[in-house]
Amino acid sequence: MQEKPDLGTVAPLPRTRRQPPTVRLRRLAAELRRLREEAGLSQTEVTEKTDVNLATLHRIETAKAKPQLRTLNALLDAYGVTGDRRADLVALQKEAKQRGWLHGFEVDLPSPYSAYIGLEAEAREVINYESLFIPGLLQTEDYARAVMRGVRPTITDDEIETRIAARIQRQALLEGESPLRLWTILDQAALSRTVGNDAIMRDQLVHLVRHAQRPHITVQVVPFSAGAHPGMPGSFLVLKFDGDGPDAIHIDSMAGGLFLEKEADIQRYNQICEHLRAIALSPADSITLITSLRGDH
Repeated sequence: MQEKPDLGTVAPLPRTRRQPPTVRLRRLAAELRRLREEAGLSQTEVTEKTDVNLATLHRIETAKAKPQLRTLNALLDAYGVTGDRRADLVALQKEAKQRGWLHGFEVDLPSPYSAYIGLEAEAREVINYESLFIPGLLQTEDYARAVMRGVRPTITDDEIETRIAARIQRQALLEGESPLRLWTILDQAALSRTVGNDAIMRDQLVHLVRHAQRPHITVQVVPFSAGAHPGMPGSFLVLKFDGDGPDAIHIDSMAGGLFLEKEADIQRYNQICEHLRAIALSPADSITLITSLRGDH
């Protein structure tokens, strides 16, 4: 007679580890939440209109769950989303589990948020290393215009003003009761290159010093005397989020913006940040250097 197994000795099944949200899933969640708010609907009202469970809607809007296509379509119908914006969100849903993302430039910014801007708005902290430019969040309007005209000689005035408006909207993240925490590391070359003219550069450096003295903003400069360093290959941003989600790395390129999400990439760029912080001047000494460089302009 075959013995029955002793159920008390059976090892418990291993718990599956929930995968952290990808950049695409974060953006989809943020856009759906934003669309609901634009429609003036509460989560409860949406569940009444769509029959989507309230708990499910909460998980979708917090990037804890990927919506099924029929659920996404029901939500988009409720929010009155059509055309290209709807097609973009459906594409995001299909690719939501993929890590790594190269997105093209959105010159016209038909939506108030492009791929990077939408993720930046969801972050609690951004570490921004720049080798040649003042960071966008700390740029004056005149400096930003001069940069855009210099980097993209064929850009129209209307396109420039659209991008300036988007940049001003981004800078609002640094205001309010719970502002975005920004840690900026600059190569001295970004401060020494004259963008626009001397007057524009002087105003930009004054603006930079003013912001560097705010409690939630840290500015460090890597001086020329530091020699070769890990930031020389180019600029990058590390976006840090609340919850258990991983950081995301964003790199600008001529082809568009590249998001990196692999654990090895995140670890490598965080190590680069630590090295740059160590070799850069202290925040106080950085302000002193920036102030002294105003005389060069």
